Amino acid sequence: THPDASLSSLFAKENLARMSQEQLNRYDRLINEPSNDWDIYYWATEAKPTPAEFDTDVMAMLREFAKNRNREQRLRQPDLEYLFEPPR
Repeated sequence: THPDASLSSLFAKENLARMSQEQLNRYDRLINEPSNDWDIYYWATEAKPTPAEFDTDVMAMLREFAKNRNREQRLRQPDLEYLFEPPR
């Protein structure tokens, strides 16, 4: 899956219900206007600076969400059971 699709869908699931109509409009613009989907992911993870027209309170929420998501993912170690399976 595309990292931005995963990030934005998880963000939407957790945040859309408590956003104002103005924030929903800004979120809709954020996910629909940039020509390159990767840009949103790069902005959210701060790999690239967010252009002024998209640097809103909603983008700040998405950046904060991305930090927390990344922390959660780093805390989970990969499954290692396969290392202990007897050879076939």
